[in-house]
Amino acid sequence: MSQFDQESVVYGVIRHSPTVNDFIARDHRRANAAVIRSLPSAIDDEWSLLCRDMFSMPGDSVFSGTYQTQLIHFAASYRAVEYEWECWLKQFESLLKSMYWLSATVHLETELSGKHTFNWLVEKGHTPSDGDLRMSCEWEREAGFAL
Repeated sequence: MSQFDQESVVYGVIRHSPTVNDFIARDHRRANAAVIRSLPSAIDDEWSLLCRDMFSMPGDSVFSGTYQTQLIHFAASYRAVEYEWECWLKQFESLLKSMYWLSATVHLETELSGKHTFNWLVEKGHTPSDGDLRMSCEWEREAGFAL
Protein backbone atom coordinates (compact mmCIF):
# COMPACT_ATOMS: atom_id res chain seq x y z
CA MET A 1 0.00 0.00 0.00
CA SER A 2 1.45 3.38 -0.95
CA GLN A 3 1.33 6.53 1.15
CA PHE A 4 -1.49 7.83 -1.04
CA ASP A 5 -3.81 4.94 -0.24
CA GLN A 6 -4.47 6.45 3.18
CA GLU A 7 -7.81 8.20 3.71
CA SER A 8 -8.02 11.53 5.51
CA VAL A 9 -11.27 13.00 6.78
CA VAL A 10 -11.77 16.74 7.22
CA TYR A 11 -14.87 18.22 8.84
CA GLY A 12 -15.90 21.22 10.89
CA VAL A 13 -18.04 24.28 11.35
CA ILE A 14 -17.91 28.02 10.73
CA ARG A 15 -19.99 30.06 13.19
CA HIS A 16 -21.49 33.32 12.05
CA SER A 17 -21.57 35.91 14.82
CA PRO A 18 -25.05 36.49 16.24
CA THR A 19 -26.39 40.03 16.05
CA VAL A 20 -29.43 41.81 17.41
CA ASN A 21 -30.06 43.45 14.04
CA ASP A 22 -31.95 40.98 11.84
CA PHE A 23 -31.28 42.93 8.63
CA ILE A 24 -27.51 42.96 9.15
CA ALA A 25 -27.51 39.27 10.10
CA ARG A 26 -29.51 38.39 6.97
CA ASP A 27 -27.10 40.39 4.76
CA HIS A 28 -24.08 38.67 6.34
CA ARG A 29 -25.65 35.22 5.88
CA ARG A 30 -26.46 35.94 2.25
CA ALA A 31 -22.90 37.17 1.66
CA ASN A 32 -21.53 33.99 3.25
CA ALA A 33 -23.82 31.85 1.09
CA ALA A 34 -22.59 33.68 -2.03
CA VAL A 35 -18.97 32.96 -1.05
CA ILE A 36 -19.75 29.24 -0.66
CA ARG A 37 -21.61 29.19 -4.00
CA SER A 38 -18.56 30.75 -5.68
CA LEU A 39 -16.39 27.73 -4.81
CA PRO A 40 -15.60 25.22 -7.59
CA SER A 41 -18.18 22.51 -8.14
CA ALA A 42 -15.66 19.73 -7.48
CA ILE A 43 -12.38 19.08 -5.75
CA ASP A 44 -9.46 19.14 -8.23
CA ASP A 45 -10.84 21.93 -10.42
CA GLU A 46 -7.51 23.71 -10.92
CA TRP A 47 -6.13 22.05 -7.76
CA SER A 48 -8.88 23.26 -5.49
CA LEU A 49 -9.13 21.27 -2.26
CA LEU A 50 -12.45 22.92 -1.32
CA CYS A 51 -15.71 22.65 -3.24
CA ARG A 52 -19.21 23.96 -2.66
CA ASP A 53 -20.77 20.52 -2.23
CA MET A 54 -18.76 19.86 0.92
CA PHE A 55 -20.50 22.81 2.66
CA SER A 56 -23.99 22.97 4.12
CA MET A 57 -25.77 25.91 5.70
CA PRO A 58 -29.26 26.37 7.09
CA GLY A 59 -31.58 29.14 5.99
CA ASP A 60 -32.34 32.37 7.84
CA SER A 61 -35.20 31.20 10.04
CA VAL A 62 -35.30 29.39 13.35
CA PHE A 63 -37.35 26.69 11.60
CA SER A 64 -34.53 25.97 9.14
CA GLY A 65 -31.84 25.63 11.80
CA THR A 66 -30.72 29.18 12.53
CA TYR A 67 -31.82 30.41 15.94
CA GLN A 68 -29.36 33.28 16.45
CA THR A 69 -26.12 31.87 15.08
CA GLN A 70 -25.84 30.48 11.58
CA LEU A 71 -23.66 27.34 11.49
CA ILE A 72 -21.96 26.45 8.23
CA HIS A 73 -20.95 22.79 8.28
CA PHE A 74 -18.42 21.14 5.99
CA ALA A 75 -16.93 17.71 5.48
CA ALA A 76 -14.93 15.77 2.90
CA SER A 77 -12.74 12.70 2.64
CA TYR A 78 -9.47 12.84 0.73
CA ARG A 79 -6.62 10.63 -0.28
CA ALA A 80 -3.85 11.57 2.21
CA VAL A 81 -4.65 15.30 2.33
CA GLU A 82 -2.11 15.75 5.12
CA TYR A 83 0.59 15.79 2.42
CA GLU A 84 -1.13 18.88 0.97
CA TRP A 85 -2.28 20.29 4.31
CA GLU A 86 -0.53 23.66 3.99
CA CYS A 87 -2.33 24.18 0.68
CA TRP A 88 -5.67 23.09 2.21
CA LEU A 89 -5.23 25.53 5.12
CA LYS A 90 -4.29 28.35 2.76
CA GLN A 91 -7.44 27.78 0.69
CA PHE A 92 -9.61 27.54 3.82
CA GLU A 93 -8.17 30.74 5.29
CA SER A 94 -8.76 32.48 1.96
CA LEU A 95 -12.39 31.40 2.22
CA LEU A 96 -12.60 32.65 5.82
CA LYS A 97 -11.12 36.01 4.83
CA SER A 98 -14.03 36.59 2.46
CA MET A 99 -16.76 35.75 5.00
CA TYR A 100 -18.46 37.04 8.14
CA TRP A 101 -17.78 34.76 11.12
CA LEU A 102 -16.94 34.54 14.80
CA SER A 103 -15.14 31.19 14.96
CA ALA A 104 -14.16 28.27 12.77
CA THR A 105 -13.10 24.76 13.71
CA VAL A 106 -11.53 22.16 11.42
CA HIS A 107 -10.97 18.54 12.41
CA LEU A 108 -8.42 16.51 10.44
CA GLU A 109 -8.39 12.75 11.02
CA THR A 110 -5.56 10.80 9.44
CA GLU A 111 -4.58 7.16 9.61
CA LEU A 112 -0.89 7.93 9.96
CA SER A 113 -0.65 11.03 12.13
CA GLY A 114 -3.77 10.95 14.30
CA LYS A 115 -6.34 13.64 14.89
CA HIS A 116 -5.76 17.37 14.69
CA THR A 117 -8.11 20.22 15.60
CA PHE A 118 -7.56 23.72 14.20
CA ASN A 119 -9.40 26.75 15.62
CA TRP A 120 -9.80 30.33 14.46
CA LEU A 121 -11.42 32.83 16.85
CA VAL A 122 -12.09 36.55 16.63
CA GLU A 123 -13.51 38.53 19.53
CA LYS A 124 -15.88 40.87 17.73
CA GLY A 125 -16.53 38.89 14.56
CA HIS A 126 -14.59 38.84 11.32
CA THR A 127 -15.67 40.96 8.39
CA PRO A 128 -14.34 40.28 4.88
CA SER A 129 -10.74 41.49 4.70
CA ASP A 130 -7.21 40.44 3.79
CA GLY A 131 -5.97 40.70 7.37
CA ASP A 132 -3.96 37.90 8.96
CA LEU A 133 -5.91 35.22 10.80
CA ARG A 134 -4.77 33.56 14.03
CA MET A 135 -5.11 29.81 14.32
CA SER A 136 -4.45 27.40 17.17
CA CYS A 137 -3.90 23.66 16.76
CA GLU A 138 -4.37 20.65 19.04
CA TRP A 139 -3.03 17.20 18.20
CA GLU A 140 -4.32 13.90 19.49
CA ARG A 141 -2.76 10.61 18.54
CA GLU A 142 -3.89 7.19 19.68
CA ALA A 143 -1.09 4.71 20.13
CA GLY A 144 -1.34 1.05 20.98
CA PHE A 145 0.89 -0.58 23.55
CA ALA A 146 2.74 -3.78 22.73
CA LEU A 147 3.21 -6.13 25.66
